[in-house]
Amino acid sequence: MLFHKITSTSLGIGYIGKGAGTVAAVVTCGVWYYFQSNGNSFMNATFITLFISMLGIWAANVVESIWGKDHQRVVIDEVAGMCIALLFIPVTPVNVIIALVLFRFFDIFKPLFIKRLEKWPGGWGVMFDDILAGVYANILLQIILKLNII
Repeated sequence: MLFHKITSTSLGIGYIGKGAGTVAAVVTCGVWYYFQSNGNSFMNATFITLFISMLGIWAANVVESIWGKDHQRVVIDEVAGMCIALLFIPVTPVNVIIALVLFRFFDIFKPLFIKRLEKWPGGWGVMFDDILAGVYANILLQIILKLNII
């Protein structure tokens, strides 16, 4: 059980309380920027993102039995969603900040069917609303970059 608590809270970030999701997303941005700007491949990032997503589904399923459905301590979903928002995006400080803002917008306001995914059972519902928020953020940032808006 300890493994699932540590995993679902992203090494304890979830215990911060209010704002833990944003803190988890910001920490993810920092870690992503550090590792990607040091020459790690996009393929590694893709596999790590997939691994975090699968691990999050498993851990969220387990901790739901003690904390309840989609407890605020569970922030691995924000980590996975933020990773997805950053996939295949050129790693610059501006791009990472825009990805963070877009992801948090979609994660907080839950437009375009994101809210519906929360109703999925167990870890699937916990993770997939943030995964879709990350997909939307990524697509929008890809469009912004293609149109040279920034």
